[in-house]
Amino acid sequence: MCKRIKFYLSLIIARGAYLGIKLLSHSSGTSFAGKTVLKFYPEFLSHCTDYIKEKNITVSGTNGKTTTSGLISHILEANNKSVIHNLKGANMLTGVANVFALELAPFKKFDYSVIESDEAYLNKLYDYMKSDYLVVTNLFRDQLDRYGELATTAAFIQKAIDKNPDLTLILNADDPLVTNFGHNRDKVVYYGIENVEYTYDIKKSNAPTEVFNCICGKPLTYTKQFFAQQGHYTCTCGFKRPDCDYKANVTVSDDYSIIEVANKDKTYKFTTHLVGLYNAYNALASISLALENGISQETIQSALDTYKSIFGRTEKKVINGHEALIQLIKNPTGASEVLKTVDLNSQILIAINDNYADGRDISWLWDSDFEQLKTAQKAIITSGIRAYDMATRLKYAGVPADKIIVEPNIEKAINSAVSNCEQDEKITILPSYTALLKINKLKFRN
Repeated sequence: MCKRIKFYLSLIIARGAYLGIKLLSHSSGTSFAGKTVLKFYPEFLSHCTDYIKEKNITVSGTNGKTTTSGLISHILEANNKSVIHNLKGANMLTGVANVFALELAPFKKFDYSVIESDEAYLNKLYDYMKSDYLVVTNLFRDQLDRYGELATTAAFIQKAIDKNPDLTLILNADDPLVTNFGHNRDKVVYYGIENVEYTYDIKKSNAPTEVFNCICGKPLTYTKQFFAQQGHYTCTCGFKRPDCDYKANVTVSDDYSIIEVANKDKTYKFTTHLVGLYNAYNALASISLALENGISQETIQSALDTYKSIFGRTEKKVINGHEALIQLIKNPTGASEVLKTVDLNSQILIAINDNYADGRDISWLWDSDFEQLKTAQKAIITSGIRAYDMATRLKYAGVPADKIIVEPNIEKAINSAVSNCEQDEKITILPSYTALLKINKLKFRN
C-alpha cells in the first residue's frame, strides 16, 4: 500500500479511535489515537513535518517542559501563527502521534509545531521528525526506576542532538549539564539569569544539594547558585558558564516576576504571573526563542499576560467557592522549589501516587524539602496511593502528628479540604502526575 495512502488512512483511523474512546469512557484521549495509529502505520510521524510551513520546535528537559512549550505556543499564536502543539503534556511517541493524527488534515497545514518531548523519547522522536529548534530547560534527578542517573538522561538527549546536525539549540546556560549539549555545536543560543532579587523573605531550602563535577571530574565552583546546580560555575580546567545571548535580571514577588532581558545592545522588560524562580526560567526560555525569531516585545508581553497555566503547572481553579492553586510535584528539585512558594495559611493537600507514570520509586519524598510545611497553620491532608508514606514524611519533617489527616481517596480528600476552609480561605494542592490526572477529571462546583 502506498505510504501516502496509509498516512491518510491513519488520520481516519485516529478520528474513529478518538470518537470511540470518548463515547465509551471518560478518558481525555491524550494517547489512545496515537497508539492506534502507530500500530497501524509505525512510520506515521515521518510524514508530519510536511504539514509544517515554517519551523518545528521541540522542548525537553526534566522540569518545565509543559509550561515552556505552552508559553512558546501561546506567543506564536499571539503573533498570528497557526500552531500544532501537544497541549496536554502527553510527551511520549504515542502522545505526539496523537496530536498530529487528530489535528492534521490532507490539505491543512500549520505554521509551527511546538512539541514537548519526554527526555527518553526525544531520540526516538528524531528518528521520524527533524526539528529546527530544541529548547532544553534543565536536567534534574527524576524517576530513577525509569531513567536511571542523570548521565543516562543526558545521553538520551545527546543522541537525539547528534541525529540532527542542522538543529539550533536553545540552552539553559545556568545548568552545567545542559551547557554540555552545546559543545562543538555551531548553532547554539544560551539563556541565563544574572541576578535574582526577592521582594519577600525567601524560605531557605533544607533540601540536600547534589554535588556536580565538571566533565573533567573536578568539582565545580559557584560564584552564584540559584537552586540545585543552577547558577554561575567555573572549573580549574577552564570549563565555565558560557556567556549568555539572553541575560536576565529577575525580580520574584509572591504572585508575579519581572524579567529584564538583555540581548546585544537591547534591553526588554517582561512581567509574568507564573509564580516562583523556576517559572521565571521557563518564561526566559520562551522569551529567548521568541526574540530569536523576531517576535516583538509587545506581542510577547501580551502572550504572557493572557497565558493560562496548563494542567496543574501552577494552575488556578475555583473549587466549591474556594480559590485553589494546583502545582505538580514529581522530583526533589522541582518539589522543593514549589514548596518554597506554598501559602502556609492555606489548606494544604498533598496527593501522591506511585503508578508507572509517577515512577514507582518514591524515595524522592525524603529528598524534597517538606520541612517548609512544618509551620503550616491548618492541618495538612495527605491522599493518594501513598498517602500514609506522605504522612510519615511530614511527621519526620516536623509537622505535628495531630495536624496530619490521611484520606487515600483523592475526591474525598478534596471535599475534606473544602469543608476545613472558612469562606475566604485558599486551598493548595500538590499532586504527583497520576493524582493530577485524577483531580483533572473530578467535577467541582465553582
